[in-house]
Formats: sequence, structure tokens, C-alpha cells
Amino acid sequence: MIIKLPSKEERHKLFGSVPPGAKIKPTTKNGMKDLQNQKNKFLFDINQVGISNIKQPVNIHSSLSPNQQTTIATFTLTSSLPYDRKGTNMSRFVEQLEQYRRQGFILDFSTLHDFVKTLSERLEQKETQLQVEFPWFYERKGPSSDLTGLNHTQAKMKINYTQEHGFKDEVSLTCGITTLCPCSKEISEYSAHNQRGYVTMNAQLSSDYSDDIDWKQVLLHAAESNASAYIHPILKRPDEKIVTEQAYENPRFVEDIVRLVAADLYEIEWIKRFDVECRNEESIHLHDAIALLSIKK
Repeated sequence: MIIKLPSKEERHKLFGSVPPGAKIKPTTKNGMKDLQNQKNKFLFDINQVGISNIKQPVNIHSSLSPNQQTTIATFTLTSSLPYDRKGTNMSRFVEQLEQYRRQGFILDFSTLHDFVKTLSERLEQKETQLQVEFPWFYERKGPSSDLTGLNHTQAKMKINYTQEHGFKDEVSLTCGITTLCPCSKEISEYSAHNQRGYVTMNAQLSSDYSDDIDWKQVLLHAAESNASAYIHPILKRPDEKIVTEQAYENPRFVEDIVRLVAADLYEIEWIKRFDVECRNEESIHLHDAIALLSIKK
């Protein structure tokens, strides 16, 4: 059976399309009313206004292989807004992202400092904020086979810029580890339950930090070196034996993890304050185990 369809124009009409109406408003920017730039007393200052969940391709330098990476980053860009301004110009945030993308956006603090300072001047605001989240990949070899695969973490950089005080830089990293339960090892005749844990570290950087340091690698080492065992993308049987025995030799509660990681971060001169969280996906419970610790040096 062949169905005779109406024309595309008739189909659009069928589903609600109507002809364009009369055009009486200005069509050029100079003739259009700018509601956002209205001046009046609009009750309160606004701490942050802008855009979030905008994705852009970016370039990352890494001290671990692969040393040069291209990934997709998710940005949040905001600025302050005084009570006498009705709104901000949202398009300027995206315009500046596009400008940096065309130049080859590199996620280091030197570039991001330039970005937020320029954005502050462009918006004519005293304070601007940038937050960018991205996956960071690194190679990991099996301890016996040396077979290489890629692990990944979730990384975050956050910058707050004010004309009065300059830059406040923060970083965050979440990575996977293996933990083995000390209590299970103690009470059992043999074996002990283990689980995958996730360590999240948030750190505020001091003026001693420079882009010569790879903060991602430093935070990753702080988490992994205090775990029961590392996470590996590829394990042959000899590798698995080593990792299993290593976990048994280094039992850790979530409480142990956050204290040990905190000790490493405390010794790093360019970290001013930090938070550490460990969350275990328990293998013998339906709930997770969690511990959190915060320190200001």
C-alpha cells in the first residue's frame, strides 16, 4: 500500500507551524534595548552568576605518560554582580571560551589565570570564578608482566580572582584504590574481604606552587601509595598474585586511608589547606564506608 503524503509545507502546517508574523522591532544591535545592562536598585549583590556545564576540548600536560593529552573538560564560569546591575552578559563567557579554544586551550594555572583576569576586565566585574573538571589518564604497568594499560582519575581546577586580592587556586583529584579490611584479616582463619575505594583530595594551593609541578601526579601518589594496593588495568596471573599479597600485607580502614593521605599532603609545602575523603564500595555490605578529614596548615 502506497501512502500519498502532503507536501512538507502542508505537513508542517498540520503539526502547528504558522507563517511568520509582522516584524516591527529593531534588527540591529544598536537599535535593540539591552535589559541586562539596565541600572537601578535591584535589591542585592549577587555572588556568582554565569554559565555551567559547558564542554570544550582542552590540552593537558602530564608528568606521567601519556605526557600530552587531549580531553573534554566541563567548565563553570561565573562573576559577581552588584545590586545596581540587572544582569550579566552570558554570551561573553562563551565568546572567551571560544577564543581560547581556537588558540589551543591548555589547562595550566598560567593560562587559567590569564583567562579569569581577562574575563573580569571584559565583564567589568571585581570578582570572577572558573571551575573546570576533566578526566586525566595515566599509564600503569603490571608489577610482574610490565603490561601497560590506562587508568583514569577525575580532576578539577578552581580559580577565584578578585581585583583586590588576586588569585585563589584550588585543585581536586578523585582516584580508585584497593583496600583490604584489617578487622576481616584479624578475625578470619584465612582470607579477608577487600573492596574498591575512592580517594578524593581537595587542596588550596599557596603562592609557592608553579606549573613546573604536576599537582595531579603528586595527589595521585599520595592516595595510591597509602592504599592496600594499586588499581591495575591489566593483570596476568603473576601480577594478580603480587597485588593480592600486597593488599593482604597492607590492610586499611577508610579511617587509616584519610589519616595516611593527610600526612603526605601535610608535608607538601605548596598546599595551604586540604580535605581528604575515602569511600569504600563494601564487598560484604550493600552500604559504603566513608571517612573525611580537613586540615588548615
